[in-house]
Amino acid sequence: MTKHYYTLLLMLLVFSTGCKKEDSRQHLSGSAMTIARFLPETGGATTEILITGTNFAADTSQVTVTINGKRCVVINTGMNQLMAIVPKRCGSGKVVVRVGNDSIVSKDIFNYIFTRTVTTIAGNGKAGYANGKGSEAMFNFNGEGWYRGAGIVADDDLNVYVTDVGNHCIRKIDSAGNVTLLAGNPDASGYADGKGKSAKFSLPYGITIDAQSNLYTVDPGNWDIRKITPDGEATTIAWGKSEPWFIATDKSTGQLYYTSASPGATLYRVNADFSQTDVITQLPKPGGITFDQQGNLFISCNDDHYIQKYSATSWTAAAVAGQKGIAGYADGTAASAKFSAPWSIAADVQGNLYVAGNGNINAGANPDQSIRFISATDAAVSTYAGGGSAGFSNGMGQAAAFNGPLGITVDKNGTVYVLDKNNNAIRKIISE
Repeated sequence: MTKHYYTLLLMLLVFSTGCKKEDSRQHLSGSAMTIARFLPETGGATTEILITGTNFAADTSQVTVTINGKRCVVINTGMNQLMAIVPKRCGSGKVVVRVGNDSIVSKDIFNYIFTRTVTTIAGNGKAGYANGKGSEAMFNFNGEGWYRGAGIVADDDLNVYVTDVGNHCIRKIDSAGNVTLLAGNPDASGYADGKGKSAKFSLPYGITIDAQSNLYTVDPGNWDIRKITPDGEATTIAWGKSEPWFIATDKSTGQLYYTSASPGATLYRVNADFSQTDVITQLPKPGGITFDQQGNLFISCNDDHYIQKYSATSWTAAAVAGQKGIAGYADGTAASAKFSAPWSIAADVQGNLYVAGNGNINAGANPDQSIRFISATDAAVSTYAGGGSAGFSNGMGQAAAFNGPLGITVDKNGTVYVLDKNNNAIRKIISE
């Protein structure tokens, strides 16, 4: 056993006996409180931390403990010691103890360790078409090596929608993992508006969603932008001014934007009357686009191996992370990190970015078979799940394996979903 374990055990013994002596004492309102230390200093969800200080309270109902603004469960208190449980997803931050109107903030930071668990919610590794639950379902993401459909999005009811390019359709996966057909004909590609199987698509690639849970997809085979209602009614709303590959919704305005995958591409806005406006020209070759909550645009620059930002309304360009023109797989600071042909990109409500790192046609040969995380705080890059080798396995963090992770989205709860091309599967990553 470690020295740290014995130290904590001793403090627990002191805590359990000391509380009996302190129970008759009361918190001195208006007098100074202190936090001398807390143990452990690092941990994940459900970690029990022992906080030592002065002028706390012997009644647990009077005490509140938070870390990074997230409330902990206080399980025992004394005038000089508290025991609290770290909540899920609280993140790193200072410990705050509050008794009545009095509070004290720790000098040190509790370092929260996230646990990222990868599972497969649908698909079984084989290309084909089948509805069903979990591994009974089949997708065709890699029936042709050049397929690069990366459309995946989640609604507020936690349904996930994917563009099944090889089956020329849009599939729906409910929160229980049941896969059904939403729109399109898996037996025939083509172009037709209509409901459910009456609609036809050629190469449905990108997909996005609005506040009313209407889907919008782009199809470089047909050059169209299609609206799909929650009940599967597909209607053409516009024709692409260039070959449309990627589409995203600016949540701050509700407006749609799309672009192609060509070097020097133009970003277009689809207006309320379905007219179109050229917004940004001469983009680095996009591999995916997304907006944060403030309306800033982010692009994964596929050929140049870095992430670019365009500020809301002004569209001023700035590099976010990665080394322009240098491919590789390396975590680190924004300037030292490396990507290799990054493709799909998504933002969570805090402004963190997630990159599906694999836009090569021969995706399995890419040195980056991971999902990368770019911190909203300092743009530092880390591996969220997966690693440098292709495979198909569930597990924790880098113990999990993907094979051509091509599409990515984040739901309202922070759960990440991945379109895993060469595994013909949809993967789920829960971070706690």
